[in-house]
Amino acid sequence: MKIGFIGLGIMGKPMALHLKAAGHEITVPERKSLDAELRGACTVAADATAVAAAAEVTIIMVPDTPDVEAVLFGPGGVAAGLSAGKLVIDMSSISPTATKDFAAKVRAKGADYLDAPVSGGEVGAKQASLTIMVGGSQAAFDRARPLFDKMGKNVTLVGDTGAGQTCKVANQIIVALTIEAVGEALVFASKAGADPAKVRQALMGGLATSRILELHGERMIKRTFAPGFRIALHQKDLNLALTSARELGVALPNTASTQQLFSACVAAGGGQLDHSGLVKALETMAAHPVAPDQD
Repeated sequence: MKIGFIGLGIMGKPMALHLKAAGHEITVPERKSLDAELRGACTVAADATAVAAAAEVTIIMVPDTPDVEAVLFGPGGVAAGLSAGKLVIDMSSISPTATKDFAAKVRAKGADYLDAPVSGGEVGAKQASLTIMVGGSQAAFDRARPLFDKMGKNVTLVGDTGAGQTCKVANQIIVALTIEAVGEALVFASKAGADPAKVRQALMGGLATSRILELHGERMIKRTFAPGFRIALHQKDLNLALTSARELGVALPNTASTQQLFSACVAAGGGQLDHSGLVKALETMAAHPVAPDQD
């Protein structure tokens, strides 16, 4: 297929290259940040309008709701290059409410729209093992499924437009609160004098085990906080959760408190750390690190 790909960062670049390796033609917009690998693998177009005009399917993978809006409807945006029969797939993590509005505008041009946010971070993107949560029609999902299968392992059509984003917000609530719980547990154990590495090892064999304890608990102990998935982005995702909850009249008390911990990390200059770095806020309050920082 002829695919446009916009947003070639930590996640987007390996995703686009997986599609290229599968034999698809990839067109990307000109950016100073495009490296030699991408320039060699992809066709470079002037802007997002030209990308969408050249592509059957345009994939967007950018950080936040305003970024998606600008890519779609700003000057030189995707919308100006759309025509009947084309498909837009937004794989960013953004507002479910805004997603419905964006989809309606795209469909007014005769194109179709899927929201398909992902979970799995940089590792999942590189290994093509992402979880992909999709909102939209069955027909559009069936058309895009071969592409999703080259980028992820667990691909689910959750429901109609916006359902993918709603599912991703739910995912981010669970991940954030579990990171916070693991951080609290390891801070507690370390301050009590127990070896946090051995505590983690013991907990991995019981009901408390999880991928978060396995992967992020190890990061907290080894002090390896290079992203991964940045605190600033998870802070953004919990903002989406809390905004949506207000619209729905739903209380999310632990999401709100965990968001404050992310905000404390950002205020202390840690927004670019991996989200496992949330433990640093807990360590500050305890005046005790889980383990010494590595030189």
